[in-house]
Amino acid sequence: MSELNIISEPSIRLLVFVTMLLAIATLEMLWPRRQLHLSKARRWLSNFSLSFVNTFLVAILIPVAGVTAAQMTAEKGWGLLNNFQTASWISLLAYLVIFDLIIYWQHRLYHRFNPLWRLHRVHHTDLDYDVTTGIRFHPLSIIISTAIKLCLIIVMGPPVIAVLISEILLNATSMFNHSNIKIPTKLDTVLRYFLVTPDMHRVHHSAEHTEHNKNFGFNFPWWDRIFSSYQTQPLTGHEKMQLGIEGYGEGQSVSLNTLLLQPFTKNPEESNPEAPR
Repeated sequence: MSELNIISEPSIRLLVFVTMLLAIATLEMLWPRRQLHLSKARRWLSNFSLSFVNTFLVAILIPVAGVTAAQMTAEKGWGLLNNFQTASWISLLAYLVIFDLIIYWQHRLYHRFNPLWRLHRVHHTDLDYDVTTGIRFHPLSIIISTAIKLCLIIVMGPPVIAVLISEILLNATSMFNHSNIKIPTKLDTVLRYFLVTPDMHRVHHSAEHTEHNKNFGFNFPWWDRIFSSYQTQPLTGHEKMQLGIEGYGEGQSVSLNTLLLQPFTKNPEESNPEAPR
């Protein structure tokens, strides 16, 4: 990747982000799946502020992540794919699949171990479900996730373009599968063979603990089926299902300051059998 392309890489990601955000937000207004209950202005301000903090901290603390790390591994000959003569398209597909598998298991670990769950819980305490839920993550959670992706890049040595595509896909699909778009049932059924749909992932945000330990996938839907963590629909239906985590009402789940401090406060009402105390 040339110097010009490196410089433009953040611009490419920003362009895709803004385009996807505007497109999904528009579709949410035209064809909403559920009625939203909280002030969209308050939620969006906090969720976008959290995303801004995450972007800033990662840029400061892990400056060699993503495309820069892939460049470094290529220059130094690090990683499995840099030491085997494989076609570029094979290396690209291999990285995209392995990357998504790692994200799936990382997600399950965030639900399994209490310190990680407390960080990830910030994402689950959103009481409404729309495109901004897909960018609502605690900064420490994002830093850990970025470090894991950095390790994967060093081990695999993927092409720079593969890393760029994986990051764009992860960001775009996260906004899509957290969206409040009403997709016809037949189309949703077909889409689930190829990607995680909003109805599929919304089950994961149910306040019912058995359901928020299902449907962990972000990009590809196959891992949940392969590893027996798939649930087709919520028991009470999408319109009636309760979102969030027990014990976290509007006062504990909307403001930016509350979200940043949330992992360091214990919720005695919470019931998550996969997260040890």
